[in-house]
Amino acid sequence: MRYIKIHKEGRTILGTVLFILVLLNFYVYTQHNSIILVINFIISFSVFFFFAYFFRNPSRKIKIEDSNLVVAPADGTIVVVEPVDEFEHFGDKRIQVSIFMSVVNVHANWYPVNGTVVKSLHHKGRHMAAFLPKSSTENERSTVVIETPDKTQILLRQIAGALARRIVTYAKEGKPCHVNEQMGFIKFGSRVDLFFPLGTEIFVQVGDCTRGNETIIARLNDKK
Repeated sequence: MRYIKIHKEGRTILGTVLFILVLLNFYVYTQHNSIILVINFIISFSVFFFFAYFFRNPSRKIKIEDSNLVVAPADGTIVVVEPVDEFEHFGDKRIQVSIFMSVVNVHANWYPVNGTVVKSLHHKGRHMAAFLPKSSTENERSTVVIETPDKTQILLRQIAGALARRIVTYAKEGKPCHVNEQMGFIKFGSRVDLFFPLGTEIFVQVGDCTRGNETIIARLNDKK
C-alpha cells in the first residue's frame, strides 16, 4: 500500500497543524450544529492534506555511469538558462540554470553531482517572489560550492521566495557529497540556481519541468 512519506523538516509543523485542527474541531463539535461541523471537518482535512502533501519526501534513486552528468537538484520549472557574471565566488562569467519551485512541487533538494563541498554559506536577505531575477542576489539564500573529482566547481544557490521563511542546508565545508543524497529543504515556494563553467553542455531550456534527483540537466566538460 502506497503512503505519503513526510520529510523530517515538516514533522513538527505537521504535528502542530494537526493539534490545532483537533482542538478547533472539538470546539465546533461542542458549540455548533452538525452541518457546520461537517464543513469545518472538510476544511480541516483539506488543510492537513495540503501540509502533508507539501512536506512529502519521495524516495528517488538514480544510477549514473558518466560522472560529468549533472542531475536536477529540485523539482520545478526552468526559468533561466543564460550566461551571467557570477561575483560571489567565481568572479567571472558562468552559465546560470534556475529552477523555480511552486508550492505544489517537492521541496527537498538533492546534490546534483558527486564531489566535495568546498563552501557553504547562508545569507540573510529579502523575500521577493523567487521567479524575479533580483531574488538570486537579494533574497535570503544559501550558497553551496561543490568540487567534482575532476576539479570542476559548480555553485548552487538555494533561494527563499515570498512565502518561504526558512532554508535548510545540510552541506558542510570539507565533507563529501553524492548524488542520491539530499542537500537541504526550502519551505513554501522557492528557487534553486546553478552556475556552471562556460562550455558546459546544457540539456534543458526555459519552460522545461524537472524532477529532483531524476532529470539530467547538463554535462560538464571532460578535463581528461
